[in-house]
Amino acid sequence: MKRGFTLIEVLVATAVFAIMAALAYGGLNSIARTRGDLAKQEADFGSLVRAVGSLQRDLNGAVARPARGAAGQVLPALIGTSGTVELTRLGFANPQAEPRSNLQRVFYELDGGKFERGRYAVLDRAANSVPQIDDLKVPARDFRLRYLDGASGQWLDAWPPPQSAVAVLPRAVQWRLRTEHDGELGGTVELASRWPDKAAGLVVPLPPAPVGTPLPPLPPPPGGAR
Repeated sequence: MKRGFTLIEVLVATAVFAIMAALAYGGLNSIARTRGDLAKQEADFGSLVRAVGSLQRDLNGAVARPARGAAGQVLPALIGTSGTVELTRLGFANPQAEPRSNLQRVFYELDGGKFERGRYAVLDRAANSVPQIDDLKVPARDFRLRYLDGASGQWLDAWPPPQSAVAVLPRAVQWRLRTEHDGELGGTVELASRWPDKAAGLVVPLPPAPVGTPLPPLPPPPGGAR
């Protein structure tokens, strides 16, 4: 005589299977959440590294080249407040060999908790020039800057100082960024005290020689030939 399962046995087996399935799902769900959190933290940390690297590179590439504003006014080579900085930087890649400068005007600011980098398509702006804003994907609470005056040796909250030339750069820039999840980061970037005029894209004309000034003698030919 064949004997099957009773209803109680089927119910017990179903209950045990349901409990095991719930435990397995809970474990898999916990692993999936953990992996998702780790992936998000990795992405956030990568964005932070890229943002800090971009800021450091732009400050390292700062050049003493003033720019023209949209209204034609002269803008200092570096304009800084305690919370924003705008500068001319060297190293604007030109892979297509376009007829343009290798200098670029960029700025950094904190807008509504978002750390942003702005850049202009041209160095000397036209009336309709607008910056392209890039969200650096770094939620932040505070962004602070200070500028070291090479003449006085003092740290300033704004640049350039009063009565300073528009082509003068600070000796160094100190920055601090307080993020939402990774605490506070900071650094000090020493700027080049003097870039060659050709490297900065400047052409400095030589003053004309006074009338009647004799020309300098030619150097002797190599090898002592006459």
